[in-house]
Amino acid sequence: MTAIDDISSTTTAHGTERPVPPWASIVAHAIPLLLLPQCLWRLPFAFGFEMGLDADGAMPSSLWVSVPYVFGLSLITEGLALLSLGLVRAWGEVAPGWLPFIGGKRINPFAAIIPATLGGLGATAFWAPVLLSWLGVGEAAGFSSGGWQTLAHLCIAPGMLWGPLVLVLTCAYYARRCRPAERHGHTGGSAAA
Repeated sequence: MTAIDDISSTTTAHGTERPVPPWASIVAHAIPLLLLPQCLWRLPFAFGFEMGLDADGAMPSSLWVSVPYVFGLSLITEGLALLSLGLVRAWGEVAPGWLPFIGGKRINPFAAIIPATLGGLGATAFWAPVLLSWLGVGEAAGFSSGGWQTLAHLCIAPGMLWGPLVLVLTCAYYARRCRPAERHGHTGGSAAA
């Protein structure tokens, strides 16, 4: 507990050891909101309403399968998006005290940097073919009308920023946690833990 007290006595308003740039905090909070339209747009698919998409039979016909799948996918998406807050909050530097075995212990920066980088690259790679198809490279999904297509694009497009924004946040996290302390107005060597 002494180590936690020592850490908290030198933390910022966000509970981090070094100040989080305001833009990084805004981006981290924006990521779940950018994914929300896509998650909401997806929900009617659970009940067999395909939002004008020409994909008959793409979803299971049983509500016992489609409802948990679609709602689960939306909840997992938002849950993963909320993890981006760990790159700008104290729980991304020190494990919360309620966690067994690791609670209150300092988190090695690369325990966050590596998964965040892989997640950012994965999300970028996942959405790249969709974006390219919208730009005419490859085959795009068909819709019954231009209105349905516009609605889909408006709901899905903000989520395409997820991967690149996580990568930008990861770079800021790395700079804050792994660069020499004197750059941030502190004295001493490296802040890497």
